[in-house]
Amino acid sequence: MIEARNLCKVFTDKKRGLIRAVDGVSFECHAGEIFGLLGPNGAGKTTLLRMLATILEPTSGTATVAGYDIRTQAQEVRQNIGYLSGSTALYERLTAREMVRYFGALYGLPTEAIAAQTEQIFTELDMHEFADSRCDKLSTGQKQRVSIARTIVHRPPVLFFDEPTSGLDVVAARTITRFIRRCRDENRAVVFSTHIMSEVEALCDRIAVIYRGQIVAIGTLEELRARTGRQAFEHVFLRLIGEEDT
Repeated sequence: MIEARNLCKVFTDKKRGLIRAVDGVSFECHAGEIFGLLGPNGAGKTTLLRMLATILEPTSGTATVAGYDIRTQAQEVRQNIGYLSGSTALYERLTAREMVRYFGALYGLPTEAIAAQTEQIFTELDMHEFADSRCDKLSTGQKQRVSIARTIVHRPPVLFFDEPTSGLDVVAARTITRFIRRCRDENRAVVFSTHIMSEVEALCDRIAVIYRGQIVAIGTLEELRARTGRQAFEHVFLRLIGEEDT
C-alpha cells in the first residue's frame, strides 16, 4: 500500500545552511499492518509523513501510496489517505457532527453516505454524548476523537497517524490506540509516528527507527532485539542510534 523510494527533503536555513530533514528514506507498508516510525523530536518523522501525504514535495526520490505516485498523482493520493496529527485543527464554532459532515462533503460523499458514516464512526469512537456540542466546548480527548472522525469519514485504505496521543491522558490515549488496532483489523495500512517506546511495543507490527533524517533499522520488535542484543526497548533504540553509552 505504501512504497517509499529514496525520499529526501532538504530545507535552507539562513544560519545553518542546507538541512537534510529526510535523507534517502525507503520502506514499505502493507495492508493490515501498523508500521511504526520511532524517533526523537526533530528526527524527520513529520516531514516524511507530510511528503507521503503530498503536503510537502520531495527534494528527490518518490513514493507510491495506494498505488498512486505522490509526485504525479497527488489528488488521487489525497482521496485514499487519512492524515492525523496531535495538532490537527478543528473549526471551533461547529459541532462535532457538523465538523465530520463538512469533511465528508469536502471528500465528495453523497449526503446519505455522510450521515451513515458519521453515525457509524460516532458509535465506534463513543462520541454520541458530545456529537452536538461545539468543538470549542470539548475536552482535549474529545477533540482528538472528532479529529479522527473527520480523518476517516471517507474510509481511506491508508492512514497516517503523527503522534496522535500527544498531550492526551491515559484514557483518551487508550481510545486512540484501540481505534488504530481496529484499522489494522479492517486491513488498512497504518503508519504510526511516535517517540513513545511503550506505544511502539503495544501497537506496531514492524518498526522503522529514524534518526537525523535516516532510517537506521527496520524490523519487528524481536528482530530489533536480536540485532542489538538488548531486551528493554529503550536500550534497543539507544543502541540503534549509537547513543547507548552517552
